[in-house]
Amino acid sequence: MDAKSRVRRFAWSDVQSERVTDRISRRLIWGDRMMIAQVVLDKGSVVPMHAHENEQITYILEGALRFRIGESAEEVDVRAGEVLYIPSHVPHEALALEDTLDVDVFSPPRQDWLDGTDSYFHQE
Repeated sequence: MDAKSRVRRFAWSDVQSERVTDRISRRLIWGDRMMIAQVVLDKGSVVPMHAHENEQITYILEGALRFRIGESAEEVDVRAGEVLYIPSHVPHEALALEDTLDVDVFSPPRQDWLDGTDSYFHQE
């Protein structure tokens, strides 16, 4: 199989949006060793504290997120045009300070997002 036969092109508008919570939605595109996600968060929405094996890069296109990072829950605000790198296994949560559009890149792909086992979104 030649490399070109595995090349794929996407338009975000053609990728089905998944409602994660009543205030967060996402679109996913993935390959064998990486994933990109377009995430829309309404102001005030929260991604609860969690950690994962995947390295994560978060690029804020619009809006702002306040992350709480690590065991000490250090606060880091990331605004439009800024990027945050989160290493593997680092606990983090996010609060949308504004209506926010971000792009998250993960390596390897988030299996829990692909198979729907990302239960941390629904903890009370």
